[in-house]
Amino acid sequence: MLELTNISKHFGAIHALDDVSLELESGQVVGLMGDNGAGKSTLVKIIAGNFRPTLGDMRMEGRELTLHRPVDARQHGIEIVYQDLALCDNLSAAGNVFLGRELRKGVGPLQILDYRAMYRRAGELFTELKSETRPRDLVKQMSGGQRQAVAIARTMLSEAKIVLMDEPTAAISVRQVAEVLNLIKHLRDQGIAVVLISHRMPDVFAVADRIIVMRRGHKVADKLISDSSPEEVTGLITGAIDTA
Repeated sequence: MLELTNISKHFGAIHALDDVSLELESGQVVGLMGDNGAGKSTLVKIIAGNFRPTLGDMRMEGRELTLHRPVDARQHGIEIVYQDLALCDNLSAAGNVFLGRELRKGVGPLQILDYRAMYRRAGELFTELKSETRPRDLVKQMSGGQRQAVAIARTMLSEAKIVLMDEPTAAISVRQVAEVLNLIKHLRDQGIAVVLISHRMPDVFAVADRIIVMRRGHKVADKLISDSSPEEVTGLITGAIDTA
């Protein structure tokens, strides 16, 4: 689905990423782990179109990929769910799902928002996700798990091929964590490639098929989750283990 070859990103004298290569496959969850400053966010922002790499090449479905801004990534089917979710608390779930892509009805300049169609489509997406979220509910009244469902439904609206998730299980309850992990599994089952950035080791080992570990801008591990262990990953993150 996506291939990164020898990606580097320099901010002046600071080398945030050095010679990182990786591949993402359809229907696979990749756990991306590393300490603060390891380069995880920079790597994801390059895939999302926020940054352009200083060096290296990107290819998607075999074709060269050049992203100048986030909207370019979205047009190629790459969506990102930020840690703060970027939701509007004063809007309904459906309003957030369709924010900036509202459905309208009418003729020519005489058009109004088609709330009924948006509520119906948002409801279908929540049903697909097996979420209890209701289209008309206000986001400010929702739990952390429901908010994640809204953010994920927004990516599904655009028929995403790759979803990048930044710390989706941070600061939510145990029950809500289980709900979010089920949402990630659903995306995988739909054939979507998911990159999961997380500091929570149990969550990564619960849903990821592969794990990539970053340290000081370098990729120090890229292996199947079944071939690794939390102890090994901890050693790779801290530097107790050089590479794996």
